Amino acid sequence: MNEILDAIQSQTRTSSGSAAVTSADFAALPLPESYRAVTVHKDETEMFAGLTTRDKDPRKSLHLDDVPVPELGPGEALVAVMASSVNYNSVWTSIFEPLSTFGFLERYGKLSELTKRHDLPYHVIGSDLAGVVLRTGPGVNAWHPGDEVVAHCLSVELESSDGHNDTMLDPEQRIWGFETNFGGLAEIALVKSNQLMPKPDHLSWEEAAAPGLVNSTAYRQLVSRNGAGMKQGDNVLIWGASGGLGSYATQFALAGGANPICVVSSEQKADICRSMGAEAIIDRSAEGYKFWKDERTQDPKEWKRFGKRIREFTGGEDIDIVFEHPGRETFGASVYVTRKGGTITTCASTSGYMHEYDNRYLWMSLKRIIGSHFANYREAWEANRLIAKGKIHPTLSKVYPLEETGQAAYDVHRNLHQGKVGVLALAPTEGLGVRDEEKRARHIDAINRFRNI
Repeated sequence: MNEILDAIQSQTRTSSGSAAVTSADFAALPLPESYRAVTVHKDETEMFAGLTTRDKDPRKSLHLDDVPVPELGPGEALVAVMASSVNYNSVWTSIFEPLSTFGFLERYGKLSELTKRHDLPYHVIGSDLAGVVLRTGPGVNAWHPGDEVVAHCLSVELESSDGHNDTMLDPEQRIWGFETNFGGLAEIALVKSNQLMPKPDHLSWEEAAAPGLVNSTAYRQLVSRNGAGMKQGDNVLIWGASGGLGSYATQFALAGGANPICVVSSEQKADICRSMGAEAIIDRSAEGYKFWKDERTQDPKEWKRFGKRIREFTGGEDIDIVFEHPGRETFGASVYVTRKGGTITTCASTSGYMHEYDNRYLWMSLKRIIGSHFANYREAWEANRLIAKGKIHPTLSKVYPLEETGQAAYDVHRNLHQGKVGVLALAPTEGLGVRDEEKRARHIDAINRFRNI
């Protein structure tokens, strides 16, 4: 791995733009027999039996193991991972909720001789990366060893016609590093070549790795015609507006001429939203909103109080689009406050996936609920392009070494973080990998927005 890292760190640009280390040089680098990876173990799936979700501790279930480098197949690439990040799916994996991911790996392993590689007694997790291509398999023409890349997490087979209008509808659609093995929280990752995208050249490795999953998810859910199709002037309610997902939704709303109404849980998080340019902010903790009287009973009076507060920010208008991801805790309120004919887009359900709402407010007011799950390649590419252009910025707040991924996942599980939590893999320190210092200087305040909290 040291030889690979040395080659990557020698990858500087000359005045003509050519690389000091060529693609042929990278292709000639010997691959190690094994690499370090963050894993969960199949024989530990019952380790948290009897505990509440909150009491399950990722620090106990996540391991840093040496694992063999997987076989490279057609249409695939091996990538040296410089940095990754923690998403909520890594938390789900680490606490074996709502299901153990080994069931996903077992089913994928039955698909073909090639996919058998994924069905192992350990699962290398992680659905983000920024790094450098080391090897490409047969049939890969668009990417070459030495290319600096980020990866989105959609893995598809596309053997069915169902996925050819929208790859998210492929029956064999999976989330890499969650429903497949060999994920990004590791020194080497195995991806399909159609997961790769150019690394934004003004960002460091850890900054470039942070947006991937959440940025693409927010783009599809809010901007894409497959989601809410946000337009200028829309009033957009964004739950958790300073968090890993909501912070990108807030940026998309502002950049697209919409009016974000940002819901947060502290004054510190409200300040983050203000720093992004948002003006309409509801601190649900300070204002004491309690949408549930008890575990089984919601409180419509609180929905109404919440709707009245929203209208104070909108000149009396109701919400056009709700950007929903907390799920059970907030969904009843979300359906209620949406305007007649409006849209609730939902994913994640981090507070619980058994939603309850009063259907009278949905059907009689012709509202729509749209389920949204990650993004197709085109949507991910567009979301990454906006990052590369400096229109949308990473929301990285803190970075851990690979050895401390368990703590990083714990922070996300307990909501102790802001924005995104990054993880250094091969990168020895933060701040490496920047290729365009001039562009970076123009956007440095926005890049560091979540780091300066």
